Amino acid sequence: MPKPLTARLSALNEKIEGYAKEFGLDFFEQVFEVLSYDEMNMIASYGGFPKRYPHWRFGMDYDRLSKGYEFGLSRIYEMVINNDPCYAYLLESNAEVDQKTVMAHVYGHNDFFKNNFCFIHTNRKMVDEMGNHATRVRRLIDRFGVDQVEGFIDCCLSVENLIDYHSPYIKRRHGFGDEVDAEEKEERDGEVKPVHKLRVERSYMDSYINPKGFLDKQREKAEEARVQKKRFPESPERDVLLFLLEHAPLEGWERDLLAMAREEAYYFAPQAQTKILNEGWASYWHSKIMTERAVEDHDIIDYATAHSSVVSTSGGQLNPYKLGLELLRDIEERWNKGRFGKEFDECDNMAVRRTWDQGLGLGREKIFEVRRLHNDVTFLDTFLTPEFCVDQKFFVYEFKEKGNRWEIVDKQFKAVKEKLLSMLTNFGQPIIEVVDGNYRNRGELLLQHCHEGVDLKHDYALDTLKNLQAIWRRPVHIHTRVDDKGVLLSFDGEEHAERHVEEP
Repeated sequence: MPKPLTARLSALNEKIEGYAKEFGLDFFEQVFEVLSYDEMNMIASYGGFPKRYPHWRFGMDYDRLSKGYEFGLSRIYEMVINNDPCYAYLLESNAEVDQKTVMAHVYGHNDFFKNNFCFIHTNRKMVDEMGNHATRVRRLIDRFGVDQVEGFIDCCLSVENLIDYHSPYIKRRHGFGDEVDAEEKEERDGEVKPVHKLRVERSYMDSYINPKGFLDKQREKAEEARVQKKRFPESPERDVLLFLLEHAPLEGWERDLLAMAREEAYYFAPQAQTKILNEGWASYWHSKIMTERAVEDHDIIDYATAHSSVVSTSGGQLNPYKLGLELLRDIEERWNKGRFGKEFDECDNMAVRRTWDQGLGLGREKIFEVRRLHNDVTFLDTFLTPEFCVDQKFFVYEFKEKGNRWEIVDKQFKAVKEKLLSMLTNFGQPIIEVVDGNYRNRGELLLQHCHEGVDLKHDYALDTLKNLQAIWRRPVHIHTRVDDKGVLLSFDGEEHAERHVEEP
């Protein structure tokens, strides 16, 4: 069971909290609890929550984490939950300097959760909600049996990433009770909207400015728009889970489970959208608090060792802690020295650019603004610079079958930036949309893979179609591209099919 802080840890926490407030961090009430390594692994397998619904995947995660700790391959120093109050866990076996570092790191995360725009719409009482989900699933298991309930949860989890990550910030369609525009009202009332004509100054010019051919084309466009509105859905639906919730022929308990999976997916989405910036922000502040306030002389070597392990990099992997921390420091330095704006950008003298310093001192204010307004994609798109990429030794590499080895293929800034952004856009996953809920007029489901450089994994796609069919109860299809050719993958409940087709 989690233990409360000892008197010594409580005193350290009070100091770290004071330092965090002194630097201007704004956070929820912070609650720390102490766990043994086994308890830490158990809660980590639940995604950081003390209670989750029963499912085999949590057991697999626990087994993986436990083996990693026992074999010395990994170790969890801390976990923190986006909640109000904010809960965080400290590893019982940590040295005191590690506990101070973790506390400072946690206050950085807490500030980020409270103030970053991506988290504004998240449930701030998710600890309680997760407990409610666990209770409801256990009741369903008692009623329908573990195999049936767990089997449907498997289907839900296999499609939990098919949500619209931007829907909390963009209104894409009317909801129940929303006002409709005048054009839609006219259509509902049976009124025909007159064809759009170009404006003319003199009536006798009308036949010249708006000839019959033009008006016929305008009528065709209006008819196409009217037919489009009658489609099901009216426009491509990126929130596949919502579409399934609204239209799939589910039992009440199945709909409840799918709604739980969708709610949890949207709760965790901002953490994936801000991994680099969030971890960079927390690392920035644990470094600032420790080096300028909390670290003592006899701690400095141990702190430096722990910090260097957090921000170290290894071949073939991008360390979000390192990238986020270094880019925030770069932004702070640039805004302190005035290395931004039209005059600096147009300066092509590299010697002048390197020594540019207007002494503006705006760095701290700027990084707080960045923390509030950006996610990982906009963070890198806005603030990544050629100089930063050179300093951090960034490059693009690929595996070359001819030499049977990984090789550097490009060091140009544009290529590096495009590679980073492509890795982060939609988390590097394929973009999938529902385009027809009555495909071939048979009640079948048609999905569209919006191919923007990310291919479908064929085996994953087949398994996902199978699970989608179990939810939709009718054949399910997805249109994708393989080797630049249109392909339609299908599953009818018994067997998979694949055929080449440009337009389904």
